[in-house]
Amino acid sequence: MNEELRHDIDYIVSRSIRAVLPDEAVRRALAGRTFTGRVVLAAAGKAAWQMARTAVETLGGVDAGAVVTKYGHVMGPIPGVDCYEAGHPVPDGNSFAATEKVLEMVRGLREEDTVIFLLSGGGSALFEKPLIPGGELEDITAQLLASGADIVEMNTVRKRLSAVKGGRFAQACAPARVFSVVLSDILGDPLDMIASGPAYPDSSTCAQARAVAEKYALRLTAEASALLDRETPKVLDNVETVVTGSVRQLCAAAAEACRERGYEPVVLTDRLCCQAREAGSFLASIARTHQGPDRPLAFLAGGETVVRLTGRGKGGRNQELALAAAEGIRGLEGTAVFSFGSDGTDGPTDAAGGMADGSTAAALEAQGLDIHRVLGDNDAYHALKAVDGLIVTGATGTNVNDVAAVLLR
Repeated sequence: MNEELRHDIDYIVSRSIRAVLPDEAVRRALAGRTFTGRVVLAAAGKAAWQMARTAVETLGGVDAGAVVTKYGHVMGPIPGVDCYEAGHPVPDGNSFAATEKVLEMVRGLREEDTVIFLLSGGGSALFEKPLIPGGELEDITAQLLASGADIVEMNTVRKRLSAVKGGRFAQACAPARVFSVVLSDILGDPLDMIASGPAYPDSSTCAQARAVAEKYALRLTAEASALLDRETPKVLDNVETVVTGSVRQLCAAAAEACRERGYEPVVLTDRLCCQAREAGSFLASIARTHQGPDRPLAFLAGGETVVRLTGRGKGGRNQELALAAAEGIRGLEGTAVFSFGSDGTDGPTDAAGGMADGSTAAALEAQGLDIHRVLGDNDAYHALKAVDGLIVTGATGTNVNDVAAVLLR
């Protein structure tokens, strides 16, 4: 990997993530607000621990609290708050047990009480009380992931199989008020879809859920199939919601970091939504089109791609995007394609994403690795690790989608 490009990538990733950490956003959301009665805090998602810690510091404490986040994302104790780690992207027994603890915490609240609900991406798996057996829900989630369904399609189905999604958590908190602070991880910030909208009226319909099930030929029991026809709450009068961050801010931060490294940035889109391999091929094509620039250029695309599982390897959408671009930029000087997730974890790996430059394809071949075969086995992690092409940040405490980029020196 070209060392100069590697340093540029590390800098852009670091500065971009730092700019969208939720601390200041949570402080802004809570600034100047007073809450009466009992104040309890519930936080769910991959950024839940970070958001909860900041909220408790800002408020000076809470009467009770609970965090449900991904394994490895609890970074220490928070006064007055119980912290739980659970499964993601597929919910597990710890997801269900932790969610039950949250529901116990909000039972019996009065009208003058407040639930501060901090929500971030990943909440769909982490914050869950299924209306069907847990194993069956895990199977349906795995089917959706393997089919290449996007996050909106997945949540349209999952919220109908849940006792907390689609506005049902807010119903469980009533008559208490719910003040919801949301870190958006879905393009366009649809509040009923972020973590499947536990505290927001649901705009999706039973017909749409049924259409998703038919589109991907989901294997459903009679019980699960019947739940798809059970309507979700369309009005909630005890909730106030504030959105604190999104992929737009991540793209803006990445563009500014590119400028600081001497690149002229172009934000192509903040709504990238396609297969990871297609996005990698597309960005490689952009790199070829703009070869030999008279000044360093950076082309940025924010959003969230999907992976269609065809093998049993290890990887994530950002790693797959970078690996898919490697063949297209083979031999190009001063050229790199990289992609990273703002949460620091790409799929079930310890990497945030991946990078490739003009030498990556040849380096892989020298180690006996065929890019097309690796992609077919969805094993981008091991391939990129072999050529020092992983981006590793550790858990970041935020989650506002991904950014992919082309750098041209």
